[in-house]
Amino acid sequence: MSRPTWPLHFAAVLGYVCVAVAFSWPLALHLPTHFTGDPGGDTGVYVWNQWVFWHGATVEHRNPLTTELIFSTTGRPVDLSQHNYTLFANLLATPLLPLFGVVTTFNLTLLVIRVLTAWWTFVLARRVTGGANVEAWIAGLAFGWSPAIVARATGHFSLVAAAPLAAFLWALHRVDRTRRVRDAVLAGLAVAWAATCDPYFAVFCVDVAALYVLARVLHVRWVPAARSVRGVWLLNLGIALTAGLVVGLLGGRGGRLELLGVPVSIRGLYAPVLLLTLLITLRVLAAVRPRLEHIEWPRPQTLGVATAGALAGVVALSPTLLAAARRMVDGSWVVPPTLWRSSPRGIDLLTLLGPNPAHPLWRALAGDWQSAAPTSFVEFSAGVGLVTLAVVAVALWRTTWRPTTWLLAFAAFALLALGPFIHVGGVNVYVPGPWALLRYVPVVNLTRMPGRFAILAALLLCVMLALALQALGRQWPTRRRLVLVGTTTLLVLELFPAPRPLYSAEIPRVYDTVRDDPRPVRLLELPFGVRDGVTSEGDFSARYQYHQTWHGKRLIGGYLSRVSRRRFREISTQPVLRALERLSEGGALTDGERAAADAAADRFLERSQIGWVMIHPSRTPPALERFAVEFFDLERVAADGDAVLYRPRRQVAAGAPRP
Repeated sequence: MSRPTWPLHFAAVLGYVCVAVAFSWPLALHLPTHFTGDPGGDTGVYVWNQWVFWHGATVEHRNPLTTELIFSTTGRPVDLSQHNYTLFANLLATPLLPLFGVVTTFNLTLLVIRVLTAWWTFVLARRVTGGANVEAWIAGLAFGWSPAIVARATGHFSLVAAAPLAAFLWALHRVDRTRRVRDAVLAGLAVAWAATCDPYFAVFCVDVAALYVLARVLHVRWVPAARSVRGVWLLNLGIALTAGLVVGLLGGRGGRLELLGVPVSIRGLYAPVLLLTLLITLRVLAAVRPRLEHIEWPRPQTLGVATAGALAGVVALSPTLLAAARRMVDGSWVVPPTLWRSSPRGIDLLTLLGPNPAHPLWRALAGDWQSAAPTSFVEFSAGVGLVTLAVVAVALWRTTWRPTTWLLAFAAFALLALGPFIHVGGVNVYVPGPWALLRYVPVVNLTRMPGRFAILAALLLCVMLALALQALGRQWPTRRRLVLVGTTTLLVLELFPAPRPLYSAEIPRVYDTVRDDPRPVRLLELPFGVRDGVTSEGDFSARYQYHQTWHGKRLIGGYLSRVSRRRFREISTQPVLRALERLSEGGALTDGERAAADAAADRFLERSQIGWVMIHPSRTPPALERFAVEFFDLERVAADGDAVLYRPRRQVAAGAPRP
């Protein structure tokens, strides 16, 4: 009779809980008062996600996938299906919010998700290694607190919840071995779970599944050429000429020439380096000569299993998918354009292979990157761990272990993480990566920020870490314990990010007055605007929505991951709000814009029911403040730091007829 495995999993989880507390120190001492990220940035929106979901479901008793608490003057609810809404974290937080409050609940949810990510990596590694428990636990430690994950905990909270990626790989591994419908359903549910954590993760799962299918269907054999391939001299000549052109452009400015009578202007390196990369790739393929031996079409039973998995994922995600379908039909679905040169870049190659930027020693030597450039830190920190890389390299060198599938998958997603054009040491070398073309492929192109592929690459590498430790243990059985203890010690020393910089969760006390107002009025925060992950009109701050978790009043502007052009137009076509946007950007109003705002004043005040105006002097242009004070006839009520509360005398009382 086999032993129950729950004590093993309980011990693994308990170990990860201890690591989570230690590696987030001193957060455990400040759970009700601080965050690991600035609430004025993306962290504030993720806190708002949990509160607005709870508020919609338990206070307003409405569908929590929509809200009227932001963009509240446009006359229709806000559909959150394209917002990075972190539904899984919201569900975890819902029963905790009434007990612990907004800040403590968010921090507890963050710690739970960190532990869950590490534990699922342990479960995956344990299955892949066939039950190597210690090696699997080390893999969970390496991924759960890898630099790529730790950096995201300072801003992109959703990307910390990477447990579904490990769960999907675990289910896919089972499907590969059993071909059972039950395991395919688990894989489909894992994709749905991934989508409720971060939409990028669902796309990653689909990408992995596509690679898996291609590897099973296409059987390719590499046949190195025994002699020179006919016509290869043309490739060699093209490489030499293009390389000369690149060198010339590096030393000059480029110019114009005629090619077969057609004028060609060459001034930048993008096109020449792209051509050089393609020629070199063709030359390598001519040397190794890949040959498609045959295509193994899936059997009907296999197609049935795959269909069952897909249906399970679709059914689980049906509420979100239906909302997304409605947005596609009515034209409000947001598709940011993919530009050849200026679309988002990937991570730096040296960052991928570099040290842990959150380590206190590295911060002391290289400066506190997190504080100096928080956006770059959270988005472009992508280290997979030097110790992990070293252990895998030693196992490949000193043992017969060859994890071909895992190694190729890791290489593929690491290359995708480098983005459309590779950067080395902060310098764009203009060499295109696979993402330069794949970013135009439907579904795949939903991953707008390619650097986030580094999270999947880190997970794959950490699974290889468990396999590498297992291989080293077999190679040197008498030194297995020494290898495991030494690796764990080095990992803890390398990954240790404490003491973590913490950010105050304090909300200015003037918001108490807004909170205590029983009227169903709106709060206007200045500067004003509408913002999403791609576009900004005016100057809206995520901190406003964080403050809303305290005062609960409706806001006129808003910040979401994606805001439709229709919503932007609904705001900007209201003369008063357009004037506020223009002034918030530091611009000036024309006589016509001011006249339009004055003409629309009474109707706007009746519709908007603005009961309070909060001005933040450090961010508010003087012209905006003068306009607001005059237009709303503002009466100063109180101030706390950078928050000054005003009561508009010029208003229509909520629920009362306009005089």
